[in-house]
Amino acid sequence: MNTTPPTACTAWTRLTEYRQRMQGVSLAEQFQRERDRARHLTLEIPGIVFDYSRQRIDAEGVGLLAELAGQRDLPQWRSALFDGAAVNSTEQRAVAHMALRAGETAPAEVRQTLDRMRALAARLRGDPGVRRIVHLGTGGSALGPQLIVDALGVEDTALDFRFAANVDPLDLQRALAGADPETTRFVVVSKTFTTQETLANAHAARRWLGQRDPARHFIAVTGSAAAARAFGVQEVLPLPDAIGGRFSLWSAVGVTAMCAVGIARFDELLAGGHDVDAHFVTAPLSENVPALMALLGVWNVNFLGSGTHAVLPYAHALRLLPAYLQQLEMESNGKSVDREGRAVDYATAPVLWGAEGTVGQHSFHQLLHQGTQIVPADFVVAGVSPELDANARAQADALAFGTTDPALPPYRRHPGNRPSSTIRLGRLDARHLGRLLALYEHKVFAQGVIWNINSFDQWGVELGKALARQLLTKGT
Repeated sequence: MNTTPPTACTAWTRLTEYRQRMQGVSLAEQFQRERDRARHLTLEIPGIVFDYSRQRIDAEGVGLLAELAGQRDLPQWRSALFDGAAVNSTEQRAVAHMALRAGETAPAEVRQTLDRMRALAARLRGDPGVRRIVHLGTGGSALGPQLIVDALGVEDTALDFRFAANVDPLDLQRALAGADPETTRFVVVSKTFTTQETLANAHAARRWLGQRDPARHFIAVTGSAAAARAFGVQEVLPLPDAIGGRFSLWSAVGVTAMCAVGIARFDELLAGGHDVDAHFVTAPLSENVPALMALLGVWNVNFLGSGTHAVLPYAHALRLLPAYLQQLEMESNGKSVDREGRAVDYATAPVLWGAEGTVGQHSFHQLLHQGTQIVPADFVVAGVSPELDANARAQADALAFGTTDPALPPYRRHPGNRPSSTIRLGRLDARHLGRLLALYEHKVFAQGVIWNINSFDQWGVELGKALARQLLTKGT
C-alpha cells in the first residue's frame, strides 16, 4: 500500500492547479452557474443527509479528490483496517473498534463482553441499594460515555450518573457531592490501570469509602485485570489492546452509558455505528460520506490553507460533541512524522473547536463571518426545532454568500465565500448518534491515509505524562 508522501501524487499537483483556476470564483457565483448544485453536492445514507454544496469546490474538484484517494490506496487501506491488519504500525496492532458493533457477526469475545455488560447493567439498574454511579476515567476513557449519557439522557432508572476525569480534587468532590458511600459505585476505566489521573481519583474514592470493601463498590474496565484485582476490584471487564481509547465508547468502556441510557438504546447505538461501517466499506469514494468528509477537509487544510475547523451542533443534546471530536481528530492526526518516519512538509490535522448553536452565534461567530481567518465548519442539525434548523441554515448561508452591498458601510459587509458542510440527522436518538460518531471515526482514518500518518497511536501524549511522573517522584 502507498506510503509515499501525498505531495508526490499527480492528483495533488492537479489539485494545486485546480485551486489556482478556481481562486477567483465565489460560492455565490458557483450557485448561480450550477442551478442544481445543492442537489448534486448532497449525499444521503440511512438516517443522514450530507450537504457539501457550500464547500468551495465543484464536481471537477471532487473528482480530483477522489483520484487522490485512489492514488493514496484508500480502498486498500480500508480493506486492511477491516481485515485486521496491523494498520497501527508503530505499535504493531490491528484496530478493532468496528468489530465491537458488528452485531451477530462480531467475534465471540466481543459478544461475550457485551453479554456481561448487559447483565451488569441490568443488575445495577435493578438494585435499590445503588443510587449513584461515578465514572472515573480520562480522555477517551470518559469523553465518549459522557457524550452518550448527555446526548441521550438517563432512561427508566433512578440512578444518578457522574463523571470525574480531572486529577484536580474538585472534580471528584463535585461528582461525590450529596452521595452516600454505601449506595455509590465506581467504574474505573484505564487500559493499563496505571493512568495517573484515573488512579489518583480511584484511590481518593477508596479513601472516601472508608472501611467498606472495594470489591462491592468498584468495577474496572481494563486490559490489566491483575492490577485491577490488586487494587481490590473483583468485577473486571476487558479492554483489548486493539481498542484505542478515543475509539472505545463501543466497548466495555461504555458500560456506564449502558447503565444510564438502557441496554436497548446502547444496542441501537452499536447498530448505528455498524450502519456506517457497512456504508464506508462498500460505497465508491465519490459517494462515500466519511471519505468525502475527509477529502474536503484535506482540500480546506492543504489547498485553501485553513488551520482550524469548527463543529457547530445545533442541538443542546450534542453540546459535548466538539470536545469529543477534539480528541478523536487532533490526537489521531495531530502528527508531523509520516508512516516511514519522515518529517512531513504539509499540514495535517487542523485545530478543531466549536460549541452548540445558537450559543456560539452570540460568541465566536463574529470571527467566522468577518474575521481575517477563514474557518471551515460542520453544521450538525438534528431536527430538534424549527428555530434551530432556521438558525443553522441562516448561518451557513451567511458564511457562504455574505453581503457585499456597496450601499452598506464597510463594517456591515460580510465577505462570504466561507465554506461549510451540513450534516442532517433524521432525528436525535441512539441509532442516529451511533451513525454520526462512526462517520467522524472513518473520516479521521481516511484523512490519515491521505496524509500518510498513523491515526491510531498517540506518542505525543506520553512525554508530558512521563515528565509529570518524574517531577512528582522528585517531590517538586
